[in-house]
Amino acid sequence: MALIKSISGIRGTIGGKPGDTLSPIDIVRFAAAYGTWLKEQSHPNKKVVIGRDGRISGSMVQGLVVNTLLALGIDVIDLELSTTPTVEMAVVFEEAAGGIILTASHNPKEWNALKLLNNKGEFISGDDGAKLLEIATNESFEFSNVDQLGTYTKDNTALAKHIKAVVNYPLVDVAAIKKAKFKIVVDAINSTGAIAVPALLKALGVKDFTVLNETVNGHFAHNPEPLPEHLTELSNEVNKIGAHLGIAVDPDVDRLCFVCEDGSLFGEEYTLVAVADYILKHRKGNTVSNMSSTRALKDITTQHNGTYSASAVGEVNVVTKMKAVNAVIGGEGNGGIIVPDLHYGRDALIGIALFLTHLAKEKKSVKQLRNTYPDYFISKNKIELQAGVDLNKIFNRIKDKYQKQPLHTEDGLKIEFDNDWVHLRSSNTEPIIRIYAESNSATIADNIAKRLMSDIQEASN
Repeated sequence: MALIKSISGIRGTIGGKPGDTLSPIDIVRFAAAYGTWLKEQSHPNKKVVIGRDGRISGSMVQGLVVNTLLALGIDVIDLELSTTPTVEMAVVFEEAAGGIILTASHNPKEWNALKLLNNKGEFISGDDGAKLLEIATNESFEFSNVDQLGTYTKDNTALAKHIKAVVNYPLVDVAAIKKAKFKIVVDAINSTGAIAVPALLKALGVKDFTVLNETVNGHFAHNPEPLPEHLTELSNEVNKIGAHLGIAVDPDVDRLCFVCEDGSLFGEEYTLVAVADYILKHRKGNTVSNMSSTRALKDITTQHNGTYSASAVGEVNVVTKMKAVNAVIGGEGNGGIIVPDLHYGRDALIGIALFLTHLAKEKKSVKQLRNTYPDYFISKNKIELQAGVDLNKIFNRIKDKYQKQPLHTEDGLKIEFDNDWVHLRSSNTEPIIRIYAESNSATIADNIAKRLMSDIQEASN
């Protein structure tokens, strides 16, 4: 059981002692800190948009957060069951002062989290997050009297507005998608993707689709992270019914990956690559992904005469870099697509619409489209951290060992080996070190990762 406080929010497991897990007391404390920080901003209104994914604990967490904000005199617009990108866009639609998404993203069912947004519908900055953590630690909040309590409103129109914006996006071609007559299988992982993705497909003119795990109850049918080993049901169903493709999203619908017509994985790293390829065919410009993402995006960007930039891991870091280099497309290799002129947030719905448009216009199968991109293999691994482990000591020992190699230390430690690389970093959301290695050979990537995992164990002693 765990409680993780970071600049972007608070995440933890349900049940257990306050301070050790995401207990009701911690939920109220952090919601109060966010509300207090929000009231200190210069925004003309004190209105917050709330939405949640389909987790078992979602309704309980939602009640605590909503009523804490009301007690601070903040007006709440409750989208109830929603998606992360829908809440982000609704903050802008409503001209709200901020937003809170109640989701632990890809984490298993026992986890939940408060993900915090500013008035632009973007994750709060590092400085604002640090201030908020200080408020929470010191409990520097003051609640309103009975005549100044906030108001509560439900809104069931936000998803429709989000989908309308996606369908009307200039590079989404609904006519081409309709003409292609795609047959699609969707794995909605018992969360709000079961509401959002079918609604989007209908709006795009897709009539033939099947939804797996469509009951929104938070009892995830498999590990909710959309990795190959968790998507066998989707792959098998695509094969079984002869579908053109499969679509998988995570519980809050900000990550996206595809299954080819033969049941093989398109590769979540290549979701961004394919969408960027389509965008860059029509809009010349720059791209951004985090430094744990595949180099295939750099290759595609160079082919289109653009400039690729790498950011530190984390959506807020990708967005900051995208703004700095005026990127036309960006995201993360975990299947997160950020289309800046729609909104600065990872969004599986715009990703689906652009991918289907690209596929329809290319007149290729999903497998044929995947084969047009460079082949790289990323070995993704993690080591659980023991309490009190000294990360600086571990990373310094590894830097000394590989001091003759090109090293990058702006986000953990990235080591380059000719055309290969390995990236070590502590997770912002789990008590682990992630070890990602990439090569044009799966065996080499695995071996690099194993070597560094051994180095970490040795440096820990």
